[in-house]
Amino acid sequence: MAKQILVVDDNIASLKQIEAQLTSGYEVSLAKSGALALQICRRERPDLILLDIEMPEMDGFETIKQLKAEPSLNPIPVIFLTGNHDTAIEIRALQSGAMDFITKPANKDILLHRLELHLQFAAYQNSLKNTVAELENTIVTSFAELVECKDYNAGIHALRTGKYTEVLGRELLAAGVFRGELTEAELEKTVRAAPLHDVGKVGISDIILLKPGPLTGEEFEKIKKHTLIGARFLETVYERTPEQYYLKFAKLIAEGHHERYDGKGYPQGLKGDDIPLCARIVAVSSVFSACLISRAYREALDFETAFRIILDGKGTSFDPRIVEIFEAARDRIADLNLSQETLITIQGRKLRNEENIGC
Repeated sequence: MAKQILVVDDNIASLKQIEAQLTSGYEVSLAKSGALALQICRRERPDLILLDIEMPEMDGFETIKQLKAEPSLNPIPVIFLTGNHDTAIEIRALQSGAMDFITKPANKDILLHRLELHLQFAAYQNSLKNTVAELENTIVTSFAELVECKDYNAGIHALRTGKYTEVLGRELLAAGVFRGELTEAELEKTVRAAPLHDVGKVGISDIILLKPGPLTGEEFEKIKKHTLIGARFLETVYERTPEQYYLKFAKLIAEGHHERYDGKGYPQGLKGDDIPLCARIVAVSSVFSACLISRAYREALDFETAFRIILDGKGTSFDPRIVEIFEAARDRIADLNLSQETLITIQGRKLRNEENIGC
């Protein structure tokens, strides 16, 4: 499929000239202002932008600033077009986040060569990003499977918690409940981190984790420590790999997913908004997922009972704003529960306990 190039210039003659040079092999869109360019980018997301610097109202520098401020538009490569040969302008162009600059009027051969060069580089970066994301997801799955080695259902629960977190998080974003606090980028990291919430259970005795009856007070105090064990472990991993920023979210979630909105949770007894937002979201999805899975001490609960447990925890166990969105998203959440015959496949491997598995 032909690559889409967006050309932005307030000079109509310049727009038409570049369009004529690119008609062979590219799908070309034109915008005569920075504001219109932003609208087109949000709607169509071009593969590359040719952006004039000197424009009225919103010049090229302001346009690229706004492009780079939006996570979905930030990766689009930008090449500045300028008739100004001032070195200071060229340096500022590169410092602003542009990949390159071309002087006007643009030579066709130079223009096509630069376009192909940066399109190929962008494709390579995207491929590398996907590879890294796959590697990160593999690491997360592997950590979840560490928990699975101690309790198979816990491994299923960890992975499914991520799915509920994604649905709930997207509904929160759409509703704008935590506008300015929850962004697309933060939700992505929260979803990626969610399956690690119980990784600290690898440090808890199997005798306690798999005990078929009620825990003693002493045993419960020990199992509560999985929050701190997981947080310390994830903090150490994050310190060694700080570029894996989702691990910072994972640490906050591991430590905070058993805190309660009313301050009666553990390990720190945090209350209300003092609990990190990512942990408050995962607290809801984690409890709901756990209710639907059989444990050594009880059978799995049905959907209606599990759903009611979340609603009953509004304002006590859980952030009431999150519970309201959870309730509004009931149909989407219900759709994630699979039939008894359905199997989840992770990395080509089928999980057991099909009767207890939800997506």
